[in-house]
Amino acid sequence: MSTPGSPDNDQPESIPLVEPAGGTPPVVTQPAELRRAAAALAAGHGPVAVDTERASGYRYSQRAYLVQLRRAGAGTVLVDPVALNDEVDPLIEALAGTEWVLHAASQDLPCLAELGMRPSKLFDTELAGRLAGFDRVALGTLVERVLGYRLEKGHGAADWSRRPLPREWLNYAALDVELLVELRDALETELAEQGKLDWALQEFDALRDAPTPEPRKEPWRRTSGIHRARGARALAFVRALWEVRDSIARERDVAPGRVLPDSAIVDAAVAAPIDEAGLVKLPVFRGRAQRRLAGTWARALKTAAQLPRNELPDPSPQQDGPPPPNRWADKDPAAAARLSAARASLSALAESLRLPVENMVQPDLIRRICWNPPADIDVDGTSAALRAGSAREWQVGLVAELLSKALHATPSE
Repeated sequence: MSTPGSPDNDQPESIPLVEPAGGTPPVVTQPAELRRAAAALAAGHGPVAVDTERASGYRYSQRAYLVQLRRAGAGTVLVDPVALNDEVDPLIEALAGTEWVLHAASQDLPCLAELGMRPSKLFDTELAGRLAGFDRVALGTLVERVLGYRLEKGHGAADWSRRPLPREWLNYAALDVELLVELRDALETELAEQGKLDWALQEFDALRDAPTPEPRKEPWRRTSGIHRARGARALAFVRALWEVRDSIARERDVAPGRVLPDSAIVDAAVAAPIDEAGLVKLPVFRGRAQRRLAGTWARALKTAAQLPRNELPDPSPQQDGPPPPNRWADKDPAAAARLSAARASLSALAESLRLPVENMVQPDLIRRICWNPPADIDVDGTSAALRAGSAREWQVGLVAELLSKALHATPSE
């Protein structure tokens, strides 16, 4: 097995894996087929490799358009939940109580949950790779470095809502679960040898039990390039166009950027054309597709232009949490000193443990504690603050004492 951080040129030549050992199975599209596949999975043994394919960048929804599963004794199963009208109860029953192995589970768990599929136990190979100290943790990279096989890749960003799915895409999808359990076993061994297995298990449980994130209060503020829209009125233009675009994208089930790019929204907000004729002179809006919607965009801009001042968005909304760290020295020198000391000690510890510092403890939690320390900044008080911020016990045990010392830091004269 490749050791974490070892140079790639020390690796033996990898073996290309261009198709699954048992061939690419047909896609399950009928209830009777699903019941047979579920029975085979239930009769298998050991963990179940699970993956999904979505149509990000093409569709508004983040639903699963294909679910891939593999278990020893059962082989690989490819399920089309769309064809099954998302009725996958036999699959849910077959997987009850099993350990699921996913790579980058946070990307797949939400769309699986939409199908009613939730793991009883979880092993995330990407997260395991990070904790084990591997510098690159993409699935193909880990499989090559740890197991010595080179996966056929290249269709992850495809439009998986397309039907029928091309054979080469299905081959790619099946390969994503072909060696996932073997990778899991190798990484478990590596973590155990490093004394990190319990840390990983705590992380997997936290990931499995993580609550669904609350929707953002003002999602339009994440429009790419919005910093160019200066002033409340320009921001109102961004908001108006973003909200109309979102409504159209949701109705059509099309990715918002395919309805209107963020760059075009910001261009219109900056230029602030007074009518439809002015709008269609702008790049993107002069295109044939946008001309059909020009009246819609122009009406949104007109409505925003007529808003009274008290209905305009705040150019500097109150942030949930501390200000950006680059402002701390001016706003609160003592907090800046605490954060500087914490970052230095935590970075050194993370390096010694071959851990990404962000996996050792959430940087946002450290910033919040340094900005607003607990009343008691001894180890017990600091531990309580970490737990209140959802730090796991292994994290508390590692960083509480170092963070407590950092909270005693004062600005240098």
